[in-house]
Amino acid sequence: MTSVSFVTRTRLFAAAVALLSLPALTACGAGPGDTAAAGARAAPADDPVAAVRKVDSVAALLPAGVREAGTLRVGSSIGSPPGAYYPNGPDKAPAGQDIDLTDAVAKVLGVRIRRQDASFESILPALGSGKYDVGTGNFGVTTERLKTIDFVTYIDDGQGFAVRKGDPGLKTKVTDLTQLCGLTIGTGAGTTFEATLAAQRGVCAKAGRKPYDVKVYSENAASLTALQQGRIDVIMSTINGLRHQAAQPASRTAFLGEYHRLDVGFAFRKGSPLTKAFQAAVNQLIKDGTYARILDKWGTSASAIETSRINPPEHR
Repeated sequence: MTSVSFVTRTRLFAAAVALLSLPALTACGAGPGDTAAAGARAAPADDPVAAVRKVDSVAALLPAGVREAGTLRVGSSIGSPPGAYYPNGPDKAPAGQDIDLTDAVAKVLGVRIRRQDASFESILPALGSGKYDVGTGNFGVTTERLKTIDFVTYIDDGQGFAVRKGDPGLKTKVTDLTQLCGLTIGTGAGTTFEATLAAQRGVCAKAGRKPYDVKVYSENAASLTALQQGRIDVIMSTINGLRHQAAQPASRTAFLGEYHRLDVGFAFRKGSPLTKAFQAAVNQLIKDGTYARILDKWGTSASAIETSRINPPEHR
């Protein structure tokens, strides 16, 4: 279970749906990203995971106990597209790039996924306690996280910024955090974004300028609502997530470009015996073309990797 109550999550989803269904108020019909009945963003119809089959040589890399049990417990942070989201409400099945990749890896390994919805900030600590075997949620590989977590990479995403479309304030790509001095920044709890902003909080004082303020949210819908209501000036989040959001007219946001690239991977407790099997499974999906089809489905092909790695150093 998440640290956010079901009622709270449902209300936040409703807020996101309201934002996404705004074009219906001004246009003749729903846009390609809407469902006519609910106004929610529908998942693409194609299913590149359907044809994936078990690969015995890859499955053999799993520990014997996992092969016998045939099940992996996955702590999954369901946030926003294209990574992982609820196209039909929080009581229905999730969709997204991370969902498809996890399901495809599981099929290659010949195991079933027992997915548990969890808040982003709770997953990595829960891996260490043994609650989950694997964690997903667009977890960036950082030097700090590598001290306690093992990663198997599957995409190259990273950090970026977005503002309200037409906002007269910040308009250019953020290359230095001093550009944010005096602004209020919204970001996710327990993320690399929160860590980066905290670590660099003194840059404005050094520049003789007013410091930036940071507001942390547990849900993407809450930060988007705060941006539209003017309670924050800018959002710091994933490159792919912000780019996808800006492409939806109802979000009324403008993507300010990439700030810092990061490898993103499946997360495991330190020393997990699952990493080699997951790496081999991701590389199998890259080899047979399934990986490219999944990224194409979700519009993230520009973030493709050539090969999966275990615990690569953080991008500098």
